[in-house]
Amino acid sequence: MKVDVSFDAVMNRKNEIMKKALGMDYSIYESGGIAFDYEKMMRDIGFGISYIMKIQRETGVGNTPLLELKNLTELVRKISPKGKGARIFVKDEACNPSGSFKDRRASVSVYIAKKLGYKGVVAATSGNYGAAVASQAAMRNLDCIIVQECYDSRKIGQPEILEKQRKCECLGAEVVQLTVGPELFYTFLRILEETGYFNASLYSTFGIAGVETLGYEIAIQCREMIGHDPDVVVATHAGGGNLTGTARGLIKAGAVNTKVIGVSVDLTGLHMASDKAFNRKSFTTGHTGFGVPYTTDPDHSDVPRSAARALRYMEDYLLVKQGEVFYITEALSQLEGLERGPAGNTSLTAAFALAQQMDEDKIIVIQETEYTGAGKHPLAQLSFAKKNGVEVKFGNPDEEIPGTNIILPEHPSLIKVRHADMDKMRKSYIKNAINRAKVDCVNDKDIEFLALETRTNRKFVESVLDELGIKK
Repeated sequence: MKVDVSFDAVMNRKNEIMKKALGMDYSIYESGGIAFDYEKMMRDIGFGISYIMKIQRETGVGNTPLLELKNLTELVRKISPKGKGARIFVKDEACNPSGSFKDRRASVSVYIAKKLGYKGVVAATSGNYGAAVASQAAMRNLDCIIVQECYDSRKIGQPEILEKQRKCECLGAEVVQLTVGPELFYTFLRILEETGYFNASLYSTFGIAGVETLGYEIAIQCREMIGHDPDVVVATHAGGGNLTGTARGLIKAGAVNTKVIGVSVDLTGLHMASDKAFNRKSFTTGHTGFGVPYTTDPDHSDVPRSAARALRYMEDYLLVKQGEVFYITEALSQLEGLERGPAGNTSLTAAFALAQQMDEDKIIVIQETEYTGAGKHPLAQLSFAKKNGVEVKFGNPDEEIPGTNIILPEHPSLIKVRHADMDKMRKSYIKNAINRAKVDCVNDKDIEFLALETRTNRKFVESVLDELGIKK
């Protein structure tokens, strides 16, 4: 029988396609309302953290070094009030096989795919995750297809994305290249349906469980190096899996008092799915175009229930400017001898600002670095920005307007802490959850779930429900 492959028909079959492509039935965790059993969904992966580490060691993933950035810390102390200037450490995730922490995520998904007998894996991503899946698939002798949004409608792509495309192909993956637009998810579903391959989603329980080892290792290494847990762990925030997995790993290691802070590059005003804006941003991940929507509506991902739920674990959400991250990327290279890509340097930029406010005996850990390459270098991205009409200059980063200019700080003291409005995002989350469930009344279970999801309490949730006119 001929299968209907029209857009509407494929989208209507998405739950059925996902069930086959993941070997998971998400309906068993649903309550019929807003709430679902998140912890049971995570437990049902069936592996403890020790076993996940064993899976990862089979392909050389994890056990990356924790390095103290002494020269950057010294620079912080030169521009801080007396007694301030926390010590900064970085988890050098570029040492993973494909060059980023995404190997942790991919390792478990690819292992599961092999164990369940799938012949290949598919992932939709324009980031480092594609390279990670390709690398793990090669090691376990599975086919790999990566679906990427590479270009705007003029067929022009950013150096950073094209570098990631090159790396996926280098590692043996077939790369399906798309222009920006709504066809990404449709194409992804069609490939899953036609090939019968495994969905190596960024947002599955397998992916997030893989990142838990990162948080776990940070706690153990800090205890070995400095005798106690870090005070703060800073994570670059996009889809939420990086922060969620790291936080869960810290908790599993017993580091329950460590604060986990998310950071995104502030791209306010640029729309992620806009053809016009696609090439006017100089960061392709770790920015507010991903960070805010995935914080306030995590279930709009490529699985029915995302395992990446950053708002549950995020103590604070900081914003940095594009020019500041380029500046810190250069500082990391020249002061510490570490040439690393831009993603981890987003959180490093926030840590540089945060350290100026914290006492000298406090510890901040940046939980990732990523590999760099010709397309990821700041000069490639800045040259591309100039060609697309974006002004690049030195000045005060507070005056930066995304898509119009990039302002490199005239002095490191101009790199500042800027807080996102967490309560506004919590209210947006509750509103989105109501809309997604299509309900006009909630029960006690829903209220408790929303309090956990927003890291608040019943009083806060009930006040937002009252504002929305939802019955209890």
